[in-house]
Amino acid sequence: MTNAYSFDGLLVFSVLVICTCAYMSRIPRLKQWFLSEKKGFLGIFYKASVIGTRLHIPVALTCILMAFYVLLID
Repeated sequence: MTNAYSFDGLLVFSVLVICTCAYMSRIPRLKQWFLSEKKGFLGIFYKASVIGTRLHIPVALTCILMAFYVLLID
């Protein structure tokens, strides 16, 4: 089981945040409500959505690799 205090838990959490924010940026109402801030603490979610939409192939491959890592190795 991965936790947030280990390096692999931090990687899983960051990949999940990037994937979630990229998905939320495709829904207009959520994008307007949640991803409108570009600075400050909520700007992290905007930046994660930009990373997820621009680098969707490497992010998807990272999700698959992390799934195999969590299921088989960890």
